[in-house]
Amino acid sequence: HHHDSLLDSIDDNGEFSVTSNQWKITGQLNEVRLAAHQRIPEQLIPASSLTFKGLRNQYRRDGIGAELVAVTAKRVVSKHSREASFSETPFPAITAILRFPGDTLEEVLNTQQVELLGFDPYRRNSVRLAGSQVPLAANFTSGYGLWLARSGFARQSLMTLVGRGEVLEKPRVYLMQPYDPKRRVIIMLHGLASSPEAWINVANEVLGDETLRKNFQVWQVYYPTNAPLAFNQNSIRKAIEQTLKAFDPEGTHRASEDVVLIGHSMGGVLARLLISESGDRFWDPIVAAYDLKGARKKEVQKKLKDFAWFEPMPEVSRAIFIAAPHRGTPFAENHFSRWFASIIKLPVSMLGRVTEIAQLLVDPSSANAAALTRPFNSISNLSDQDPFVRLAADLPIAAHVPYHSIIGNDTPDLALEESSDGVVPYKSAHLSGAVSEKVIHSWHSVQETPAAIVEVRRILHAHLKQTNGFSYVE
Repeated sequence: HHHDSLLDSIDDNGEFSVTSNQWKITGQLNEVRLAAHQRIPEQLIPASSLTFKGLRNQYRRDGIGAELVAVTAKRVVSKHSREASFSETPFPAITAILRFPGDTLEEVLNTQQVELLGFDPYRRNSVRLAGSQVPLAANFTSGYGLWLARSGFARQSLMTLVGRGEVLEKPRVYLMQPYDPKRRVIIMLHGLASSPEAWINVANEVLGDETLRKNFQVWQVYYPTNAPLAFNQNSIRKAIEQTLKAFDPEGTHRASEDVVLIGHSMGGVLARLLISESGDRFWDPIVAAYDLKGARKKEVQKKLKDFAWFEPMPEVSRAIFIAAPHRGTPFAENHFSRWFASIIKLPVSMLGRVTEIAQLLVDPSSANAAALTRPFNSISNLSDQDPFVRLAADLPIAAHVPYHSIIGNDTPDLALEESSDGVVPYKSAHLSGAVSEKVIHSWHSVQETPAAIVEVRRILHAHLKQTNGFSYVE
């Protein structure tokens, strides 16, 4: 078929019709689970008709059936679902097979009925046909590619930073395939002025590895990178926990255990905060700096409850930091960055909270709270002079969470200690307690290099083998 859709029509009951020049088939669509809302697809697009710029490889499996992408919504996020913490992909991969009733050749040839069976190729490797188990065809790239192509993330991410376009008020978790309770979860966190598009080849290559695909599902977090680190770490933590709770209220699924965090750049700093213990390390300097006492101290403590104190997320048991400025970067202090920081707009809902806290911190008789809120955004936060980053750099990471560093080096003529990826110095990205550290000749977008992707896959294989009580599916 050379049309966009394989189907002429399909209704809410699953009745469909398919027409060619020679024949017309009508029947029933069943056996398909399409995301959480169990919707019948509006369209089925042949995977072979889709090609995507930027994706290096297409991953598929030979077998019987038509490799399709189901379209259950026009947009990645619809207006009515924007308030939710998460979104399952509206473009799941489907493999379709036509099954004609009858036990003999004559019965099959004479039938006027047919069933269009749709299977989830992530959950099903083969089907039984005529008494034999036959491999099921699959395309693991096209659904992901269509999701990226229709997301509009590249345009939104920069617009959001300066308060234009569709404003992203809070983080959202995107499931790259329908939720599977039996697969471990990999959560990817992008960097400043970026979006899930930062992981275009990383996610595709992880799911292109058959062993990793059988054992993992990928979730991507899209978050407002204009917000301060303290706010984002709290709201990202809540979004992840709400997503896990929605699918696994009792917390008994394999998906809720041994989660792997992968963060690039600012996303790496946030990933580190999600597995760190704050204690009073942020609170004590605030009390000292603003001379907080009595009722004002109690009020500020209440307002900062979610931001100044946090503990490691219990579900996470490994982290990979890629080009992460744990100790900030002097890049944030240059003229361009400081100018850019000055035009960054905080989401309205967040600005209200920031101003409220600022007004409480500053004694009304001594200063103006506006001076506090102006530099209070993500670029200022990434400066190597920023007090939050300097304190966060020495927070203890949970003892049970092994972590790994992947670092870019765009200055090969300099000694490693003095090197940088063009944005983040090696000294800032290096963590002495890392289980492994891989330095790759690359600019700051090191996560998309083949060497980094191979290293990510190596770490994920090791994670599967080392997870206690886990049966490793080859």
